[in-house]
Amino acid sequence: MQIPDSLTASSPAATKQFASKLAKEIARTSSDRARVIALSGNLGAGKTTFTQGFAKALGIERPVQSPTFVIMKIYELKKKYLKHLVHIDAYRIETPEELNHLGFQKLLEDKDAVILIEWADRVKKILPQDTTWITFEHGKTMTERSIAFLKHK
Repeated sequence: MQIPDSLTASSPAATKQFASKLAKEIARTSSDRARVIALSGNLGAGKTTFTQGFAKALGIERPVQSPTFVIMKIYELKKKYLKHLVHIDAYRIETPEELNHLGFQKLLEDKDAVILIEWADRVKKILPQDTTWITFEHGKTMTERSIAFLKHK
């Protein structure tokens, strides 16, 4: 799948559909360490909706909610190249070092993991250079979202 520079999702379902396509592509590729996807944008802009679509495409059937108070949730997967989905919500993180205290550097070594980080701007300085950045913005209508992609930020 070729990742576009940007797209407009007309609804939460369209955001989830794009996330699903991206998740399936990532699940088909091997890596020598965890893949990191940094999600940024204002409150209610689509970060959790994207994560829900991504998780469902990887086979997670239980509800996925933002781990705002627990900071991180790890889901077990049964994919060829992915065994773990790590969902991090950095909203309550005061400094990037706090994420390191939770074992973030060790998570990066897991070649069978994909790490989705909501509010990733808060921990930007400790993210790998090859992090894929996805920025969400409110669109022209109540349900529309503008989604932009950067390989590095």
